[in-house]
Amino acid sequence: MATKKKTSATKNVTRQQLIDTYMQYVLEHEKAPVSIYKFSKENGFTEQDFYKHFGSFEGLKSGIWTTFYQMTTDLSQKNKEYESFSNQEKMLTFFYTFFELLTANRSYVLFSLNEDKDKLKMMQQLSPLRKKIKAFAGELIEEKNDEQQLKFLKQPAVIFSEGAWLQFVFILKFWMDDNSPSFEKTDVVIEKSVRAIFDVFATTPLESVIDFGKFLWKEKMA
Repeated sequence: MATKKKTSATKNVTRQQLIDTYMQYVLEHEKAPVSIYKFSKENGFTEQDFYKHFGSFEGLKSGIWTTFYQMTTDLSQKNKEYESFSNQEKMLTFFYTFFELLTANRSYVLFSLNEDKDKLKMMQQLSPLRKKIKAFAGELIEEKNDEQQLKFLKQPAVIFSEGAWLQFVFILKFWMDDNSPSFEKTDVVIEKSVRAIFDVFATTPLESVIDFGKFLWKEKMA
């Protein structure tokens, strides 16, 4: 998502150009810009150009995460077989694709998540992404509920979507600490955690939950 620094005034600066420029600034300076005025001037656009798309640097940082989400959705749906996937396969595709994008931008992502030691501020950065992931998971569970003929087998979409968000946060933390080649252990965590959460939904959780728990215990003790 990097782009070349602009050296002259730019007209019609796009949202994506602002994101690319900000990410490049962070990577090159190893710190976030402080002033929107100075950041804009140094990169060939105006404060007004910036404010057309974002109200603050905090809004821009949140926008980077929602851009990752949109890119994930677009890439997933380019697969001609995506619509025929089961809900579990759709969620697996989402997580695999999302974390591939994070890996491609790992230096920025790690900086962004470690920039502020205040965990509350970090979670505020992820707040718009949380809404999108919960909405995505909620749609999947509603589709699954429509397939359930017995009412007691149906699950509240709110609970499932919140569980999917917590699952994402857990995988994100694991990915941040993952030192395995090509982050292959993160791929295992994604596969096992998605299978476990869908088995819980299907009311047959024991084998998957135990399997997932064993894997996490092994990684913790390694």
